[in-house]
Amino acid sequence: MIRRHFFLFAAVVVLVVMVVLGGLKLLGGKADAPGAGGGPGASAQGAGRPGGAGGTSGRRGGFGGPTMVTVAVIQPRTFEDTIEVLGVAKGRQSVTLTAATTQLVDRVRFTDGQRVSRGAVLVELRDTEQDAGTAQAEARLVQARRAYDRFKTLGDQGFASKAAIDQYEASWRSAQADVSAARARQNDRLIRAPFAGVVGLSDVAPGALVNPGAPIVTLDDVSAIRVDFQTPERYLGQLRQGQSLLATADAYPGVTIAGRIAKLDTRVDERTRAITARAEFPNTDGRLKPGMLMRVGISRGQRTSLSAPESAVAVQGDAAYVYVLRQMGERTMVEQRPILTGSRQMGFVEIREGVKAGEKIVADGLNKIQPGQPVRIAGARGAGGGPQGGARPVTGRPGG
Repeated sequence: MIRRHFFLFAAVVVLVVMVVLGGLKLLGGKADAPGAGGGPGASAQGAGRPGGAGGTSGRRGGFGGPTMVTVAVIQPRTFEDTIEVLGVAKGRQSVTLTAATTQLVDRVRFTDGQRVSRGAVLVELRDTEQDAGTAQAEARLVQARRAYDRFKTLGDQGFASKAAIDQYEASWRSAQADVSAARARQNDRLIRAPFAGVVGLSDVAPGALVNPGAPIVTLDDVSAIRVDFQTPERYLGQLRQGQSLLATADAYPGVTIAGRIAKLDTRVDERTRAITARAEFPNTDGRLKPGMLMRVGISRGQRTSLSAPESAVAVQGDAAYVYVLRQMGERTMVEQRPILTGSRQMGFVEIREGVKAGEKIVADGLNKIQPGQPVRIAGARGAGGGPQGGARPVTGRPGG
């Protein structure tokens, strides 16, 4: 009992000693800190620290110094005047194959994604009963033919009446029709490709039961892609069959696909006041798929307008503006100027009002500057992306 109390007392004493030593060490560290108590160390470091008392700010874009920016020159640029519409891609021919009767699948003769020729047998249904029916109809045909020939010979010899001959001829003709019907029922058990194309994915396997109208597999002719789109009636005079088109797909950013207007509908929709046009685009590489969303641009001609890079145009609500550079003595200042924009193409914005050709504007980094702020030019480039005034091309945003 005494020994246990002794160990507890020793542990408490060690803990108290550790707390006292830790407190002394903490107090000693604060006393040794630079500049503590307003000594000379504090004055020296405060003078050399950016933003300290008596020092200047070392940040670019702060109020203590000009912000480094790149510039662009307002220059004329050719813009394509286009009507942009949306459409859904379709194959030149597309179909979903189904069965004409209820029957079990006996054999599947295609693989998913296979290219097949016109008339190729894709699926065979069980046709045991149809084979028997065809054989039975052919046997009756042979019997009816022999009976007709026999009575026709007797009639030629005067031993059979004309009515009897006509009756046996009708039986022979009926047997021929029965054979044709039996063969048609037999052909219903063969599902063929109505045109050359590529089959899609299918879950049909031998032994599966198919019903009339149930989809078996899709077949698409993707050698060319059709896109049906609607255009407002007021543009009808600017559309013609064979007219060239340019389209883009969200699946391939930056890729432009050339095509033409294949057909124009014969009517204007009375409800939407729009006409449907059908465009065709070559698809030799097969990268365009039926069902893709296509953005079709219909050219209405070209025009030349002032332009600026998209990065140089700031938008706030319905207003757009640029920062124009102004030389005030030895300092370069920025002026915020509202502009009226037009279309956007190939990374440039059409400017209809607000600036003049040859004026220099801030090219990027608009979030780092304020109106009336001094700036420092790191390099200049024209609206076409090339350096101006011997400046080196800018590879990145300064200060970024």
